[in-house]
Amino acid sequence: MKSETSDGPDWHNGQSRPIGNSGWIVPVGQPGNGNASHGLPESPHGDINSALTSPVDVTGKKTVSIADIKGKKTFSVEQVLAKKQQMQAPALSMLKTYAKFSGTAPVQLKAAAAAIQAGTVQATPQNVCNSQTAFQYFADLVSVGGQTLNLNFDSGSADLWVYSTLQPTSQQSGHSIYDPSKSSTSQLLVGNTWSIKYGDGSSASGNVYADKVIIGAVTATSQAVEAATSVSDSFLKDVNNDGLVGLSFSNINTVSPNQQKTFFDTVKSTLALPLWTANLKKGAPGTYDFGYIDSSKYSGKITYVDVNSASGFWQFTADGYQIGSSSTVSSSFVAIADTGTTLMYLPSSSVTAYWAQVTGSGYDKNQGGYTFPCSSTLPDFNLVVGGNKFTVPGSYMNYAQISYTTCFGGLQQNTGLSFSILGDIFLKSQFVVFSEVGGKASLGIAAMYNGTPGEDDGDEWECED
Repeated sequence: MKSETSDGPDWHNGQSRPIGNSGWIVPVGQPGNGNASHGLPESPHGDINSALTSPVDVTGKKTVSIADIKGKKTFSVEQVLAKKQQMQAPALSMLKTYAKFSGTAPVQLKAAAAAIQAGTVQATPQNVCNSQTAFQYFADLVSVGGQTLNLNFDSGSADLWVYSTLQPTSQQSGHSIYDPSKSSTSQLLVGNTWSIKYGDGSSASGNVYADKVIIGAVTATSQAVEAATSVSDSFLKDVNNDGLVGLSFSNINTVSPNQQKTFFDTVKSTLALPLWTANLKKGAPGTYDFGYIDSSKYSGKITYVDVNSASGFWQFTADGYQIGSSSTVSSSFVAIADTGTTLMYLPSSSVTAYWAQVTGSGYDKNQGGYTFPCSSTLPDFNLVVGGNKFTVPGSYMNYAQISYTTCFGGLQQNTGLSFSILGDIFLKSQFVVFSEVGGKASLGIAAMYNGTPGEDDGDEWECED
């Protein structure tokens, strides 16, 4: 990953300040790239006049960028391409999403998942290497008790859980493992446990420790670390993932009887600004930035909407949608932004309208969702938020090839869910700000810079059937 260093003169009194060649730190409320404006309250840290410090490497693998702004921190974490590309059958992935959000999965979806698990229906994606929408990445650079783990950042959950030496030896192979006995800072939170169960039969559970967690420039000295004692086979098969960093709100943390804070809630007072951004990409590693907004990563203006944090999720109201160049449909609905979900789940009316524009597409009961001929040219999907349109290119709607001629759609119905979900299909086409500036949760959305995704970074990796 490119290390960012300070160059040129100091920038202060509310001005933007360059970070190497990568872009700018933009004080909240100040103009960004071109005519961009953030529309948030003025930052209490608007006097940005200190130079960037040297990059710090907490794991021996990568460097991270750090800025010291009046004693506050900013940092950036670049995703790493998973070395083995694995894809779960879409129906099984969808079923897990329903369970994650306590939804009632449609009968057809449950039947499709059961048939796939029984081996009576072929649904293994056929061309993982060519399905860039579904490329797997994880966020590296997470030090837990001095031990480096590969953890996914998940804005749809509030638990920081990891594989650990508390699991049976048979469950530890192929993963980086947290060993609390090797950490001089670990402390067992006696009597506290955690448990996650999904509708596809997968589960994880364990004990809870307080330990030092370092991500980028920031250290949480007493972060709740949920150490697994047992995980199900479906988790074990994901050799790229050693756990999760939940980035939703702490009121849905699963630790019992004493609910714990998320990593972000623990460290946000140490950040230059209490916000983080997701700049995810199709077919290339994205970045998560904490404490600042990098204007080189978006164009135009950032549109902010209020978030209902009481739900525990980054939940907001969308205004409507547009398919291709057709007329805009004004129909508001509640949605969440979730980096831990792959697909887009929207109201049935918008989904059926979208696939009606694609010849040969339709709901496939054997797959539990909408499929289409892989040779199709898919229309763009425009989501209306805060009165502005945000485009998901049609090419992003091709989630996976499930046979030689048939592909699975990245847009599916939210039937049985209590809200719509904007997963990676949407997030990889936008620049998104998750903000708690001024003590008020809000979500910001802007077009990516130049409106195009990055390219694959060329790292070596292999596909797995």
